[in-house]
Amino acid sequence: MSETIFSLRDVSYIYDHGDEYALREINFDIKKGEFVAILGHNGSGKSTLAKLLNGLFTPTEGIVLVNNMDTQDSKHIWDIRKCAGMVFQNPDNQIVATIVRDDVAFGLENIGIPTEEMPERIDKALKAVNMLEFIDSAPHMLSGGQKQRVAIAGILAMLPEALILDESTAMLDPSGRKEVLETVKTLNRENGITVVWITHFMQEAVEADRVIVMNDGKINLEGTPKQVFSDSGKIRSFGLDVPPMARLSEELINRGIALPSGILTVDDMQREVLKLWQSN
Repeated sequence: MSETIFSLRDVSYIYDHGDEYALREINFDIKKGEFVAILGHNGSGKSTLAKLLNGLFTPTEGIVLVNNMDTQDSKHIWDIRKCAGMVFQNPDNQIVATIVRDDVAFGLENIGIPTEEMPERIDKALKAVNMLEFIDSAPHMLSGGQKQRVAIAGILAMLPEALILDESTAMLDPSGRKEVLETVKTLNRENGITVVWITHFMQEAVEADRVIVMNDGKINLEGTPKQVFSDSGKIRSFGLDVPPMARLSEELINRGIALPSGILTVDDMQREVLKLWQSN
């Protein structure tokens, strides 16, 4: 069985000077190499959860372990952040240099990597996100998707075991969202990097191994994408929707077309429609 990289036990969180819980009694494990999507409407607690996983926040109650390191133990905090890198929503807020090479180097400087080791790490990280050809470019001249890939490269250069992406495609156009998601999927499948993908785009969650649905600071649903999205009524009760292909199949089934449940992608739909056509 795979080792656990994130473990949360009875975790609750209250913001400073607040009197209401942003998170309540959260319990789950994430295994090394998993791709886990976390869904929820605004205010559901998913971004608070992301910051707890990275040690930016520490729990008000309960315990968060990252590679068996307690996030409340200050002597582990830099090891935790090297292990679990965070990519935020707005790529412009993560760009700190005028040249891509220097931007990726920034994190390495902060963790004290010797100067002579940096060029190889920078090249490998940019190559991993297909941005090596832009190494001498000005980040502000790149597209949103390219900027976000540079931000991911800056984390990868620090050799993390996990990537936490907090709404990292929210400010991108469809093309940018696709290129960032494909980049992260490749890093997960080919490099074994654990991915925690926080999103409000249902179609992105379809790509995950497991989906966690949050509402009012609690986990309300958890399972594979097919398990979670099969209960469309419950999903909608949390102010969310199902993926487009699931919604289309639902409408076709309601019109008497004999499609199975569990259709989530265009490939799923094509396959089932072809079966239906061949059977007739």
